[in-house]
Amino acid sequence: MKRRWKYILGVLILGLAGVQFIPTSLNRSNILPKEDIINAYNAPKEIVIILKKSCYDCHSNNTKYTWYSRLQPVRWLMEKHIREGKEELNFNEFASYSTRRQRSKLRSITDQIKDGEMPLKSYLIIHGEAKLSKVEKAILIDWAGTLRDSI
Repeated sequence: MKRRWKYILGVLILGLAGVQFIPTSLNRSNILPKEDIINAYNAPKEIVIILKKSCYDCHSNNTKYTWYSRLQPVRWLMEKHIREGKEELNFNEFASYSTRRQRSKLRSITDQIKDGEMPLKSYLIIHGEAKLSKVEKAILIDWAGTLRDSI
């Protein structure tokens, strides 16, 4: 019976080691396109800081990767979250959205921040610095509402 568990453990270890060599793509870009919400709407510096600190890892084309992101299956989980986040809202492409979609996304941003849905709690476990303070939430909600009304 002990041999069987050793064999199973060996296979698991080899499997985990093997998946480390499966190539994955990185969500990295050195360019802040003109369609980015920051550029397109001349976002104030405090908004830029908040967005980059709490939103851009999952909602842009430039994720800051940590050491543990190199380990599989953590990398796959991160890629899934990033892909889903960008499908929902990509700040780098914001100005290319239709006016109606931009307004809808800005409304959604304010609603999700008010409801404490964003940033995701699972993201905040490891990225505590991304947690929005009450002041940051108010600033972001106010700015998104003002921008929505001006589009």
